[in-house]
Amino acid sequence: MLDPYKIRKEFPILEQLVHGKQLVYLDNAATTQKPKCVIETISDAYCTINSNVHRGIHHLSQVATERFEEAREKVRSFINAQNRHEIIFTRGTTESINLVATSFDNTFLNEGDEIIISTMEHHSNIVPWQMLQERLGVVLRVIPLNSDLSLNIDAYKALFNEKTRLVSITHVSNVLGITNPIKECIDIAHSNNVPILIDGAQSTPHIAVDVQELDADFFVFSGHKLYAPTGIGVLYGKEQFLNAMQPYHGGGEMIQTVRFEKTTYNELPYKFEAGTPDYIGAIALGRAIDFINEIGLTEIAKHEQALTKYTVERLKEIPGMRIFGSPNGAAISFLVGNIHPADMGTLLDHLGIAIRTGHHCAQPLIDYLNIPGTVRASFAIYNTTEEADILVEGIKRVSRMFE
Repeated sequence: MLDPYKIRKEFPILEQLVHGKQLVYLDNAATTQKPKCVIETISDAYCTINSNVHRGIHHLSQVATERFEEAREKVRSFINAQNRHEIIFTRGTTESINLVATSFDNTFLNEGDEIIISTMEHHSNIVPWQMLQERLGVVLRVIPLNSDLSLNIDAYKALFNEKTRLVSITHVSNVLGITNPIKECIDIAHSNNVPILIDGAQSTPHIAVDVQELDADFFVFSGHKLYAPTGIGVLYGKEQFLNAMQPYHGGGEMIQTVRFEKTTYNELPYKFEAGTPDYIGAIALGRAIDFINEIGLTEIAKHEQALTKYTVERLKEIPGMRIFGSPNGAAISFLVGNIHPADMGTLLDHLGIAIRTGHHCAQPLIDYLNIPGTVRASFAIYNTTEEADILVEGIKRVSRMFE
């Protein structure tokens, strides 16, 4: 069984005091903390192998290149992609979606074509398509929600027509903590001969992902939510689409030949990795994946889901508590009575409890719920039932202040 108290010792930041209280960090859906092994990997790489990758013939460059490509293989294995060259390193989920939006536009889209997204999407999976709407004149179709805030699958099926060109939806809602029936969503898209992009930012840290089993055409996630550094992320894409799509950025590494008359592009994956990549970040992401694999995603999922269930039951003890949706991931969004989420968050912070408040970069969902925002507690492998109890007691204390 996963022992969160043992795991916590690997995370130096969790040892500190905030406002004189032991830090209770429950903002993991925004970013996770980093274990010592990842921090040491970054330091060691800068101290021992730092050199630009791929283009050097000297020892440091060759070793850095080997470590960089080893990280790509670790990512491939982690999500069970068929080919290593289907793994593109980006700055994160946001850039990965923007890459697909831009490159898909250049190859597959025309004015009047339609893209399906959902009501529960993060801004990163809304705004790039809206920019495409303004630039090209594509039409966004939005999947509504059921009364329990789950995706309305019947309505989703009805959105498809001869103009539908792409679906782009989240695997797990960053607000509601709801895991969508993503395999069913993929199968429905494919039955209509439409490719689909899955936003895995909130799923990859918590559950095992197999892109071949899912049959996802694109899958994206961020390193910083996966115990890796900020500024590194992944786009997985099926080879057939990546080969057909035009490059997102131009410059070094993504070229094969450059002449003033014409430039030819490099092969995958380098075609989409212009400039000096964040090879240190990629190496650290590889180490974070090792760290996760050493613990086991099955055990991680059991621990976090049990903790979420425990916390939901404890939160229900609080008068005026409203929990949004039926969270089965690792995040819970709630409001208490008429207490504004910002007030709740500020006062909990003075108790050493770090949670997230506001619209969580999902304003259309918050507008749909007709609320000013929510308080969100989100969990990781190092969180404990003791911390859940501290959260509940903290909310009760704040609530009494507003009686």
